[in-house]
Amino acid sequence: MTTNISAPCMWMRGGTSKGGYFLKQDLPADKDTRDAFLLGVMGSPDAVQIDGMGAADPLTSKVAVVSKSEREGIDVDYLFLQVFVDQPIVTDAQNCGNILAGVGPFAIERGLVTPTGDETSVAIFMENTGQVAVATVQTPGGKVSYTGDAKIDGVPGSHAPVPLEFRDTAGSSCGALLPSGNTVDEVHGVRVTLIDNGMPCVVFKAEDVGITGYEDRDWLDANTELKARIEAIRLAVGEKMNLGDVKEKSVPKMMLVAPPKNGGAVTVRSFIPHRAHATIGVLGAVSVATACLLEGSPAAEVAQIPAGARKTLSVEHPTGEMTCVLETDESGAVKSAALLRTARKLMDGTVFG
Repeated sequence: MTTNISAPCMWMRGGTSKGGYFLKQDLPADKDTRDAFLLGVMGSPDAVQIDGMGAADPLTSKVAVVSKSEREGIDVDYLFLQVFVDQPIVTDAQNCGNILAGVGPFAIERGLVTPTGDETSVAIFMENTGQVAVATVQTPGGKVSYTGDAKIDGVPGSHAPVPLEFRDTAGSSCGALLPSGNTVDEVHGVRVTLIDNGMPCVVFKAEDVGITGYEDRDWLDANTELKARIEAIRLAVGEKMNLGDVKEKSVPKMMLVAPPKNGGAVTVRSFIPHRAHATIGVLGAVSVATACLLEGSPAAEVAQIPAGARKTLSVEHPTGEMTCVLETDESGAVKSAALLRTARKLMDGTVFG
């Protein structure tokens, strides 16, 4: 799908994802026109996205729409759009914590936020979910720096750290941390936790669908029988999670958990939702880590949980791990979550749809 529209765009890697970052004012105001333009930008629908900027993977077919915020205490508003690879769909049904990592640097680069010293905090309102995140961006000399010693699994090399603190993420899309009201539900004979602490997720033991949870991404993607079983569960829980019919939605994410193998808290194989994830999404990791703290849940039964109110949980995934720092109150409920991400500017120019 191509249009005659062009727009200023910065292409960035945010966390373990990659996509186009736009100022809201530079995109068409009409949603259908905007979506048609973005499909053209990415080269969708096409499995290899040969006629666009996408790279044949949901992780590289993403868009951030950023604008100066008029909300008190907030610097910028951020709308995340997932551009499907092989379908003509652009959806705002979910958030993306990886693309979020590039929003702070982008906002400073575009002059929406003025640097405040060697580090600049950027308060970001996530329009998809109505929640707030605070990104800390390295700005020595008043300019964004992408160079540093921070490393995250799934990204080669080291870069400047971009710590992300999430506030009040429980029930971001589903209206409640546990939208069904239960720690455990049984769906098609599988015990699951339906949870939303920043990302709607269905968390269940890998062994309960006949695998170990340590398989690699290619093996998982090739197992059509497994994927069909997982999709049947996903379709069955849409109403329970207050998401309605999820057949054409990118949520909930499906999280298959197993005991940790490399000193972490839990091992995860994530489907997003129809393809196996090379890593795990930022907010998906927060939701899984939270599920590990729910007594009696499938995740808690396989996880290794540290003591104390401040819990550092390493979530192991196919290409490494993601560390979540969760603060809990006296009742054990999660108060806040923080993660370390990095970002890098790749291109700044004009993109054509």
